[in-house]
Amino acid sequence: MDFEVSEKMKVILGMINEFVDKELIPLEPEFVNKSIKSMLPRLKEKRQMVKKMELWAPNQPKEYGGMGLDLIEHALVSEALGRSPLGHYVFGCQAPDAGNMEILFLHGTDEQKKKYLKPLVEGEIRSCFSMTEPEMPGSNPVMLETTAVRDGEDYVINGQKWFSTAADGSAFTIVMAITNPDAHPYMRASMIIVPTGTKGYSLVRNIPVMGHTGEDYFSHGEVAFQSCRVPQKNLLGAEGMGFVIAQERLGPGRIHHCMRWIGICNRAFDLMCSRASKRIMSPDGKTLSTKQIIQEWIADSAAEISAARLMVLNAAWKIEKLGQKEARDDVSFIKFYVAGVLQRVVDRALQVHGGLGMTDDTILAFFYRHERAARIYDGADEVHKMSVAKRILKTYEGKDVR
Repeated sequence: MDFEVSEKMKVILGMINEFVDKELIPLEPEFVNKSIKSMLPRLKEKRQMVKKMELWAPNQPKEYGGMGLDLIEHALVSEALGRSPLGHYVFGCQAPDAGNMEILFLHGTDEQKKKYLKPLVEGEIRSCFSMTEPEMPGSNPVMLETTAVRDGEDYVINGQKWFSTAADGSAFTIVMAITNPDAHPYMRASMIIVPTGTKGYSLVRNIPVMGHTGEDYFSHGEVAFQSCRVPQKNLLGAEGMGFVIAQERLGPGRIHHCMRWIGICNRAFDLMCSRASKRIMSPDGKTLSTKQIIQEWIADSAAEISAARLMVLNAAWKIEKLGQKEARDDVSFIKFYVAGVLQRVVDRALQVHGGLGMTDDTILAFFYRHERAARIYDGADEVHKMSVAKRILKTYEGKDVR
C-alpha cells in the first residue's frame, strides 16, 4: 500500500487549497448569515474561475469535461475542499450530483447521458437523489414503500421521499422505487430518472435542520410522487437493479463524504489551535491555552484525525485494487468511525471558542448544526456497527482459537 502523493497531485492540491483560502473562506460569513440565492451569481463566477484553472469536476471522466482523477486522488481533493462548505459546490463535485454522475456514466443510455449527464457534469443543471422515506428506516435501502408500476410505455410512480438533498432547484431526480414487488428483496427496486417539471412530482418543503431551513443547493427536500408518469426509457440500468446500483454508488460516495469530513476536522482543528494559542491572559499572567484539558483535546484530535484519514485512504485503496465487495467492512468502519471523530473534533473546537463558538461569527456553529447528521444518514452508526460485528463474528464460527 503506497499512499505517496504524486507531484501532479501536490500541484493540484496546492492550487485548490490556495483557492479555498483566498476565494471561498472569505465568502463564508455571508453564506452563513444571508440567503444563498443572493450569492449564486458570485458562486457562478467562482465556478468559472475553477473551470479556467482546469480543476472542474475532479472525479468525472475527461471526455465529459472532468479531470479524470481516480478514487484516491479525488479523496485527497475532497479533503482539501471539505475545509469550506462552499468547496465541493464551487468545484462541481458536490453530493448528490457527484454520485448521480457516476451512476449515469456507468448505467445510463446514450440518450440519458446526452440529456442528463453532459449538462450535469458541465454544471448547467443540478440533480437530486430520492431514496430515503419518512416512514421507512433509511439504514435499510430494501425497505421502500414508493412504487413504480408499468402502464403502457410509462411508469406511474407513487410515494413520498425526504432528505433529498438539493431538490430545490434541481432539474431532475433519480428515484428508487419498487418495480418488482414479488422478486428477491435485493431485486425489487429500480432507479428511474424523473424530471422535476413532470406532472405529479412536487417539492413539498425544504426540511428545517436544527432551526435552519436551507434553500437551493444547500437544502434537504421532502418530495412527493403522486401518479407521476414518466416513460420507461427513463429507467436507469436494468429493472430490479436499483439496490445493486445503489451499492455501487455507496462505496465511492462514502470515500467522498469521509474525506470531506476530514477536511472539516482539519479546519476545526486549525481554528481550535489558533484560538487556544491566542486566548486572553488570565489574572496570573498565564494564557488559558496552557490548561491541560485543552492540550489533551488537541492531542486527541490530532491523533483521531490522522487515524481516520489513514482508514479512509486504506478503504479507497481496497476499493480500487480489490473491489467494493472486499472493502465492505472497511467502508462500514470509516462511516461510523470518521463520523464520530468529526463530531468530537468540531465539539472540542466549539468548546475552546466559548461563547464565540455558539455564534455564526465562525464557521464552527454551521459545522456543528449540519454535520451532526453524519452519524445518521447513509445508515445510523449503530446499524453499521451491528452489521460489521455480525460479519466479523461469522468468520469465527467453528474456529477453535487458543
